[in-house]
Amino acid sequence: MTHPLIARLETDLGWPRLTDMAGVAAFTARPGEHCLFVPGDPMRNLETADAAVILPELRQAFQGAFDCALVDDAIEAELRETTRALKTPGFIFYREGQLLGDIQKIRDWDDYLARTAHILSLTDA
Repeated sequence: MTHPLIARLETDLGWPRLTDMAGVAAFTARPGEHCLFVPGDPMRNLETADAAVILPELRQAFQGAFDCALVDDAIEAELRETTRALKTPGFIFYREGQLLGDIQKIRDWDDYLARTAHILSLTDA
């Protein structure tokens, strides 16, 4: 059963749930910036519910500068291994298919703001 705060991201906010790596590639390749929410197991990791509340607020703080999607359990391990963002919950940022960076575990709000601003400011090298 999906945690109610995670389910809300899909039902109330309309975020897609990515269930395969092709879906991840298609979502992150679109124009603009994107954030994938890797929740982890909400039964084992109590921070998951907090992250499900924080990410919409973070998106709002950045005035919708990035769109968001949920990473399904079926591909979570593969995506974490591929991106080296191994700890959950995690936010993994992309721009037009390129991995920009990630924020792992729960942080202070100011840390989220600073890290997100830094990640979104990165340009292709």
